[in-house]
Amino acid sequence: MSTRIRISTGILTAAVSVFALQAIDIAGQNSTAKPTAKPAAGGSAAPRVAAPKSTATSDKPYKAPRTVDGQPDLQGYWTNATLVPLQRPQGVTTEFLPREEFEKRVAQRVAADEEQTKPGTTADVHYDFSQFALDKTQSPIAENYRTSLIVDPADGRLPPQTPEAQKRLQAAAAARKQQGAQYDRVQNISQGSRCIVSGGAGPPLMDAGYNANYQIVQSKDVVMILTEMIHDARIIPLDRQRQAPPVGYKNWMGASRGWWEGDTLVVETTNFNGKQPFQQASTDTMKVTERFTRKSADQIAYRFTVEDPNAWTRPWTAEAVLQTIEGPIFEHACHEGNYGIANTLAGVRLEEKLAAEEAAKKGTK
Repeated sequence: MSTRIRISTGILTAAVSVFALQAIDIAGQNSTAKPTAKPAAGGSAAPRVAAPKSTATSDKPYKAPRTVDGQPDLQGYWTNATLVPLQRPQGVTTEFLPREEFEKRVAQRVAADEEQTKPGTTADVHYDFSQFALDKTQSPIAENYRTSLIVDPADGRLPPQTPEAQKRLQAAAAARKQQGAQYDRVQNISQGSRCIVSGGAGPPLMDAGYNANYQIVQSKDVVMILTEMIHDARIIPLDRQRQAPPVGYKNWMGASRGWWEGDTLVVETTNFNGKQPFQQASTDTMKVTERFTRKSADQIAYRFTVEDPNAWTRPWTAEAVLQTIEGPIFEHACHEGNYGIANTLAGVRLEEKLAAEEAAKKGTK
């Protein structure tokens, strides 16, 4: 699917990343226990768990390094690979997992990861992950004990959709049913498969399932966030006074404006085109407000609020972790959009032709 020299290790599938909590029974899920302290780096956690180093060894408040312009330095290579789903699974009533349960889940994911890397174990092979199975430098699993990324509402679930959003979803489902198979015409094929935009590009930034990596570069006036998947770059002017583009200007990733509030980078994004609905519900009226705060040498606390009165009955907020990784990240050469779609459709047309010829033969008998 993509050409790259090194592939990140948090690879499984997007379904594993997003639904890991739902697929694995939660031990003591009705317990109110919380981790009493962040585990120290190099502790007994399972492989590929990234623990914050600088905050684990000192009681002093962390002070983010500064750029030459005096801004908090967010630059570097980061991943948001996680085991935490966006929404808290039904039946789970706690905000945090016990540490031992988190470690068990990581160990189970690593075991499944390594099992999939064995040659001949995957029927439909797109990558050969075996040579990267023990690489721990990209996409480590950040140490996050939450049972959902959503922190508001307090139940960890998305707020109810508006009646209009529910009608749109029903209409879209009916349209897909009429369109037929996913790959029988280009309109049915997802934007990701067509190499238009990746879900990991955001905003908000969400775990893309694999290659969930980013590079942040900043200057006095601009911050750039490069997404590995499809290699999208967000350019964020640091000028709060700059007005958003006119309402008629629409973009896949919207238009972002950023500013500093103390050590926190705040980014407000509007002007989405609505063609890639976030959580299948958002529209071109969505507004995303992100907050990036350097918490240690290894981690950035990432918090975002989504507002869309045409999608949800109230705003909602989620928190995640950006964990440092070893760079650089490599170009995600998404060639499907160049060649694969035409080849796929040519194959579908051939299948239709052969089926019609077979039906004609039977009709003449």
